[in-house]
Amino acid sequence: MAAHSLTVGFDLDMTLIDSRPGIKAVYQELSARTGTFIDADLAASRLGPPLEHEIRHWFPEERVAETAALFRELYPQYAVEASPAMPGAREAIDAIHAAGGRAIVVTAKYEPNAKLHLEHLGLDADALFGSLWAAGKAEALRKHHAQVYVGDHIGDVVGAHTAGALSVAVATGPCDATELRNAGAEVVLADLTEFPSWLERYVADGADGGDGAAP
Repeated sequence: MAAHSLTVGFDLDMTLIDSRPGIKAVYQELSARTGTFIDADLAASRLGPPLEHEIRHWFPEERVAETAALFRELYPQYAVEASPAMPGAREAIDAIHAAGGRAIVVTAKYEPNAKLHLEHLGLDADALFGSLWAAGKAEALRKHHAQVYVGDHIGDVVGAHTAGALSVAVATGPCDATELRNAGAEVVLADLTEFPSWLERYVADGADGGDGAAP
């Protein structure tokens, strides 16, 4: 594989960024404004699926759309500055660029808010696609001919495989290494700090994935 043809996709929440503190803050404000109890710690512990999935735990169906809209409206003020990059995130993207490749972000998050995170943290993604989850992520991955998709959730494994991409999982989110392996991830890393060395092997081996699984 020519180096310039390398395209790697990344999930955002709990893969590139630790959005738990920011999302917790949004849920706390949402609870205060709506007068509805929300366990913000619990909600922030199960990131991955689209926002509406979580909202349904706390609000009746007829209020889901309006509550999700309010959440997204509050998000820039409460979540962006509070959410740091995950260890190794910048280095992972830099390693792809150093190999002549492209790094794209494919996330279930509302795209304008996802863009704010990338800009705030200076994460230099080549493209961003939001509001895509699980198998739906394959749409963007196929569009950019991504060979690899990196994520922290079993839904990300599904997205990678639906797109015909190699699933590289990081055990930094709600799914542990065993869950990710059982879901079919070909490579499981402890976190993104292990990604540059894995990528080097992947490219050297002709981009066939090699044996990058963490013990």
